[in-house]
Amino acid sequence: MKTVALILGLLGISFSGVAQVESNQKQSDLKGPAFKNYKVWMDQSEPIKVYSENNKKSLIGPAYKNQQAWTTIPKENLAVVKTAGNERQKLTGPAFKNFGPWSKNVK
Repeated sequence: MKTVALILGLLGISFSGVAQVESNQKQSDLKGPAFKNYKVWMDQSEPIKVYSENNKKSLIGPAYKNQQAWTTIPKENLAVVKTAGNERQKLTGPAFKNFGPWSKNVK
């Protein structure tokens, strides 16, 4: 009986320890009020690099139809698209939430 109580006690402690671990959730994982109240400016995720092809050939006819999307593009033909550094990323709190395209002047 003592061993059963000891095992249940250890399980209880281990489950409560797992419950205390901070979860690093993405906004796409949330639903309901947690999604609505998500603080975007407190997001810790890494920015994603977006690449665009420099010398893209415009194909027409059978060449366009038969192109293979899975072929790899050489690194020389790729350029990094700048996605950071706009005014909105400098804001926090309600100013971030209420920022719109009409907001030209940021203090």
